Amino acid sequence: MKKVMVISAHPDDEILGAGGTLARHRDQGDELAWLIVTNISESGGFDKERVEQRQEEIDLVADKLKMDAYKLDYPAMQLSGSHLNEMIPRISEIFDEFKPERIYVLNRSDVHSDHRVGFDAVNACTKSFRHPYVREVMMYECISETEFTPALPENVFTPNCFVDISEQMEEKIKIMEIYNSEIGEHPFPRSERNIRALATFRGATAGVEYAEAFQILKSYRFEEL
Repeated sequence: MKKVMVISAHPDDEILGAGGTLARHRDQGDELAWLIVTNISESGGFDKERVEQRQEEIDLVADKLKMDAYKLDYPAMQLSGSHLNEMIPRISEIFDEFKPERIYVLNRSDVHSDHRVGFDAVNACTKSFRHPYVREVMMYECISETEFTPALPENVFTPNCFVDISEQMEEKIKIMEIYNSEIGEHPFPRSERNIRALATFRGATAGVEYAEAFQILKSYRFEEL
């Protein structure tokens, strides 16, 4: 059994980028945790009904994938580098509590600043001498954010790991539908058609029907290969 943690800046990132993979982890008996960096609130300009709906969505998704949810509750769409000094020790404490062996984290170059700041904070917590139980760090792509990154060489998401989610694809779509306010019709990026299209493209690369792609940032293996 592996201890796995996925990090999302906003609820829905985890399903868009790694929903099928998380379902596979659940099915093989791995222990899952979910770290959500931001949240919405009435003080942040959201009405009470929407705030309550978002918490219900989080509970439903966590239940479907059997994940323990950790919430940092930073205001959505307001993260900046000034938050890092506070975020890093908070994330470090959560890591020490759960002790993840594998981490799925947002792409460092996503166009959304919440994603980039979240990545920087998590990455700072993956030093082997501070958290030696972290064996693997995998960066995932998030449709509607990763593909809109400025086309500069240093920003390129370069997948080097593919997970076959052919058997989990329909469940991924069903779980994504929990976030119904985040889904639109094609050509809106977060549409069922586009989610399937990306999984089809990644699957064609890997030689399977549907796949999710990751960029391995760290992989420490000491057992026999």
